[in-house]
Amino acid sequence: MILIFGPTGSGKSVQGQILAARQGWRWLSAGQLLRDTHNPELIAEMQTGELINNDKVNQIMGEALVRAADIDKVVLDGFPRMVEQAHWLVENRSFHGRSIDLVVVLEVPKEELSNRLRLRGRSDDGKDAIDEKLKIYNEEINPILDYFTKQGVNVVRVDGLGSVGQIHDRIMGELDKCKVA
Repeated sequence: MILIFGPTGSGKSVQGQILAARQGWRWLSAGQLLRDTHNPELIAEMQTGELINNDKVNQIMGEALVRAADIDKVVLDGFPRMVEQAHWLVENRSFHGRSIDLVVVLEVPKEELSNRLRLRGRSDDGKDAIDEKLKIYNEEINPILDYFTKQGVNVVRVDGLGSVGQIHDRIMGELDKCKVA
């Protein structure tokens, strides 16, 4: 299993989808899986901006991983978002049947992220909102990466600047180095 991390605007979903499509793997987005439940209570909770209960997210992700049992590898996008979810992912390998082969962290300078988010033009991408999103991301990601490192999981940092193809090539280079692809 490959995990892709990056702040909002880093291109992690695009890269995750391309990687999965080109390798014949499955891309699993936590946000998409939650939306696909069509559970009105869950959708309403998501729309408040609050994070969904860990147990519910873990259950939905676990079920998706089990459904993908026949696929060689999966690429996770947006999961884990909290260190408790990272613990669940590692500790429940017997349930979902996957180990973590590699964690890819897309690194993009704040100025570039701000430019990308302004270009996409969403109302929730103002300067203050962008600053808050980056602050939350950094608070969430560092404990998760520390935990994975202590578990012996390969964590690689990839330059997220350049064209979609250039970034994909860098990710593939890391997968090759770690003998994952």
